Amino acid sequence: MHEESTATDTTNPLAPEAPGQEKSAAAGGPASEAPIATLSLEERLETTERALEETRDAWLRAQAELENTRRRAREDVAKAAKFAVERFAGDLLPVKDSLEAALTVEAPTVESLKSGAELTLKQLAAAFEKSALKEIDPLGDTFNPHFHQAISAIESESEPNTVVSVLQKGYLLAERVVRPALVVVAKAKA
Repeated sequence: MHEESTATDTTNPLAPEAPGQEKSAAAGGPASEAPIATLSLEERLETTERALEETRDAWLRAQAELENTRRRAREDVAKAAKFAVERFAGDLLPVKDSLEAALTVEAPTVESLKSGAELTLKQLAAAFEKSALKEIDPLGDTFNPHFHQAISAIESESEPNTVVSVLQKGYLLAERVVRPALVVVAKAKA
């Protein structure tokens, strides 16, 4: 009918092994297993099913580990967003302390209030600097719609489109506009 091949197929793990070849533990199989060629079809099927189950178990474990890693990453991002301003808040606490201390003075003089306000403003500026929060004060600069918001335009001796008055300073946080500067710009005389 049909003859069995005596050559060993090295690409097929179910193919019978050549005489004298044994699967070693280093090659992936337990040393106690009999060579595949001596196993019956049922035994081969059982061996293959065990290998398949082991592979499936390893795959499920890898999937679970991947999902755990994703979950931990989501939690880390959520924590980073929640506590992103923690350092900045810590830098602002001395400013609050200074303001509270100023309010506890029994008989403040105008000079002491002014010097206390100046010191508190310096503390606030230092906190802004530590957090990369920079002031936009464009007086005399050319109007830039990315950083300035023009409230009005007035006739002026200055070049047209030049900022002639700053109504409210703007702020950048790491080169991103937090608040544009509110400005008045010069227009050409009619």
